[in-house]
Amino acid sequence: MEFFDLLIQLLTNTKETLEVIMQEYKTWTYLILFIIIFAETGFVVLPFLPGDSMLFAVGALVAGEGTGLNIWFMLLILIVAAILGNTVNYQLGRYFGVKVFKENNKILKLKYYHQSHEYFEKHGAKAIIFSRFLPIIRTIAPFVAGASRMSFGKFTYYNVVGGIAWITSLLFAGYLLGKIPFVEKNFEILVLIIAVGTFLPVIYGALKSIFSKKKVEELIEEEIKED
Repeated sequence: MEFFDLLIQLLTNTKETLEVIMQEYKTWTYLILFIIIFAETGFVVLPFLPGDSMLFAVGALVAGEGTGLNIWFMLLILIVAAILGNTVNYQLGRYFGVKVFKENNKILKLKYYHQSHEYFEKHGAKAIIFSRFLPIIRTIAPFVAGASRMSFGKFTYYNVVGGIAWITSLLFAGYLLGKIPFVEKNFEILVLIIAVGTFLPVIYGALKSIFSKKKVEELIEEEIKED
């Protein structure tokens, strides 16, 4: 199974794909899942990789018999992946971030950089920790934190706290609930609910931003007409 094919299968058929990985690759499963979590959190261009639903499914499958995988070692491996991924993403943002913000750039204006810097200095804790539970945003947040020159010490503290909270909560949610008959019978539906549920805040935020922008534009147009 090619790696990119594997990722596509994980997005569309999470449980069955993980079962195949665990059966075919045995202990190499730890490395495969490490790479997936590291890539999703480490590279701002890969926000589409599976996260929340995959962690839940991994926990549920490890709780079953026949995988030969240890939940505690899995927990350690994935926490390390999540923390290292965010750290790399932060460093990439720190290195490339300022360079992509230009005065004459219509999208990446320099003022956005200064606004981001101020935001992360004031709300860094909430941004880094809670972004872990939001698809797409968890991939972008550390890059922006680096680009806005958020203190590395401060970032690292919240990165570690957020990484531990994210991996532990979802992995053990699957591990503890996976053996419940109702969950086993409706596993794919539950995974779908988790996937959709985690995307809802992102969709809501995007729609709110769009409508707020339109409202501001309408107010500006009204003021111009009045003048």
